[in-house]
Order: sequence, then C-alpha cells, then structure tokens
Amino acid sequence: EDIVEMNNGCICCTVRGDLIKTLKKIAGMVKKGKKLDGVIIETTGMADPAPVAQTFFADDNVAETFKIDGIITVVDCKWII
Repeated sequence: EDIVEMNNGCICCTVRGDLIKTLKKIAGMVKKGKKLDGVIIETTGMADPAPVAQTFFADDNVAETFKIDGIITVVDCKWII
C-alpha cells in the first residue's frame, strides 16, 4: 500500500494541480502493470466535494484511468441540525 499526503493547502483550490499530478503518477504506474484496488481522497473539513470530483474529469489521462465510484460525507450531528 502507498499513501500520498498532500498537506500544503486547500485541496479544492491551491492543491488541485498537485492532485492531478499525483493521479497522473498513479495512472502511469497502473499502465505499467501495478495493481490498483482504488484511490481514497480524504478531505477533512471540506464543505463541498464537487471541486475534487471535477478533478477526475479535468484531465484526459486521469479521466480514462479513474472513475468515481462514490462520495461519502460524514457530518457532526451537533452542527448539521
């Protein structure tokens, strides 16, 4: 298992380029034969997952290698009600 941590800014705006670069790197490893079960992107504190989801359609190489299977949202019931 490999873990890639990107901790230099907000993933929905400033790190989006880094996310695309990382997904392209993973896509390259898959094309070379590395088995991949999936990619999990954890976005602590993010209100809207749409910008990250759109990343999977922004680049042709990423779009042909990955598909979004689901988006899971966890909320604190103290703040959601």
